[in-house]
Amino acid sequence: MNPGIRFGKPCIKGTRIAVQDILSWLASGMTNDDILDDFPELTLEHIRAALAFGADSERRTRLVPAGCKSCSTLIYRIV
Repeated sequence: MNPGIRFGKPCIKGTRIAVQDILSWLASGMTNDDILDDFPELTLEHIRAALAFGADSERRTRLVPAGCKSCSTLIYRIV
C-alpha cells in the first residue's frame, strides 16, 4: 500500500487498480474473463489475490460496541 497511489488503498502491484475495484466488478456480475478482457494488465492470479485479500480482511474485522451509555441506541464500530 502506498499513500500516494489511490489514497493508500491496497492495489495490485504495478497497477493503480485497487483490490476494492476488482471485488466491486465481481460483485456487479462481471466474470473473470470480462475483467481480464477490460484490463489486460491483470491476470487470473491478481483476481484470486484480490479475493483472498478481501476474505482475509473480513476474517480480521471485529465489531465492538461504541454507543453512548446514556442512550438506548447501540452503535458498532469496525476495528
